[in-house]
Amino acid sequence: MMKKRIVVMFAVWLFTTCNLLEARDQQVRDYVVAASKEVEADGEWMKVVEALAKRHRATVLYYDKQPRELLEELRRLTPRYLAVVEKPENLNREFVMEGHRLSREIDDDIYADYLWGIITGYSAADAMRMIEGSAKPFVIHTALNTTAELSDGKYFDRFAFMNDGGTPGGWGEKTTRDGEVKNEQINKWEILNKWVEKYKEIDPDLLVTSSHATEKNLEMPFTVGNLKPQGGRLYADFMTPEFLEGTAHPRVYFAAGNCLIGNIDNDPESMAVAWLSGMDATSMVGYVVTTWYGRNGWGGLKYWVANAGRLTLAQAVYLNQQDMLRTAHAWFPEMLTVNYPFSKMEFGEREAFEKQFKAATGQEPTKDQMGFVHDRDVVALYGDPAWDVKLQNSEPLGYKVDFKVKGKQCFVTIATNEYFDGGLMRGGKLKQEHVTDIPFAYYFPKRVHNPRLAEGQEWEVAVAEDFLLLYNCDFEKNKKYTIVLDIN
Repeated sequence: MMKKRIVVMFAVWLFTTCNLLEARDQQVRDYVVAASKEVEADGEWMKVVEALAKRHRATVLYYDKQPRELLEELRRLTPRYLAVVEKPENLNREFVMEGHRLSREIDDDIYADYLWGIITGYSAADAMRMIEGSAKPFVIHTALNTTAELSDGKYFDRFAFMNDGGTPGGWGEKTTRDGEVKNEQINKWEILNKWVEKYKEIDPDLLVTSSHATEKNLEMPFTVGNLKPQGGRLYADFMTPEFLEGTAHPRVYFAAGNCLIGNIDNDPESMAVAWLSGMDATSMVGYVVTTWYGRNGWGGLKYWVANAGRLTLAQAVYLNQQDMLRTAHAWFPEMLTVNYPFSKMEFGEREAFEKQFKAATGQEPTKDQMGFVHDRDVVALYGDPAWDVKLQNSEPLGYKVDFKVKGKQCFVTIATNEYFDGGLMRGGKLKQEHVTDIPFAYYFPKRVHNPRLAEGQEWEVAVAEDFLLLYNCDFEKNKKYTIVLDIN
């Protein structure tokens, strides 16, 4: 009897242990930290790697020159998240573009197979602050904005904006959650002064910009004011330069339309590094090239705003990029094999692109097709891609989403209520000239394998292991809609 009891207890222990190990292995595969061997050899930078790996129970991989060396390991591990820890002198536009292309090579579909971000800083201590700032979920409550977009301030408790485009000199502010934005007009030469003043007063959770920029400056507004980097900090370029202080709380910097501001260009003395280190941006989104089209940057912001309270920053940026891939593939599957020729001189880019595009597709490109290829791989996310940072809901969302897996099927149910607004779900009018309407977007709470529409479903979708985009869905109030997916 005793022997039988021991055998049973051993069997239970073995079963439990195997389940725990299986769960732990799955958790490990969810997150990978990649770092260069130069980082591995630096004790201070390795503290950043170790802190991030400990938080996410992540596998750590090391590369010599570039993360592409890790392709086979990434295919084996199939992570949902990849964080690259790297020194700024090793980061440039090619690093970012190759990072995006690598993310689409883990399996055979056209979509990126994980969310990824870059952890860096003027020093290892600065990079560590990024890790510490993203340790807990965070909701954006205050903002400082230099675009005409979001100028109603409805998503924020405290808010100010300076319009550095259109007719420069317009600015507005609200000081309470339910207050109205009070608008005024000032001389355009005073915009930078006003921005610095409101930056100090508000200490914003979110900063949004879109005016002219390079790796070395941000005009505020066009031509008549400048922010510049020095020693890992930003300063306002007044007659007597004024260095700006960082913050004690998490912060997002979303450079939705600025040229080049996300490109570190192998130089610690760059704008991106100063935003991350001197201004304490826990996460930053920005272009690594000059931008004329704007679909990737403005699209990411539109996804985040339209899904306030529901999508994290990284999820919104990621889902916008998958939407772009799906659209390009619908035009011509071969479009996804064409890389924009950024290495050509300015006047040779268009000619070289048109030649590549026609060779791949047999057709002359439209402006939109050229813009999609140009924008596809050139927006960088700096920060932990798993950070749960969201905009607060300004009003009832209008719907709930339920996700269930039963056997070999997955069910996504959208239940609308009396507050539902289809226009808001489609992104309202935020940068409509760049992005148009967006689909219903959902990032799965857990990965499902090989999802595809079940027989009898007639939805127009883009779907992969981690997400669902639902197009042309004219939802109505107080109704339920269920998308059924077959899975392996």
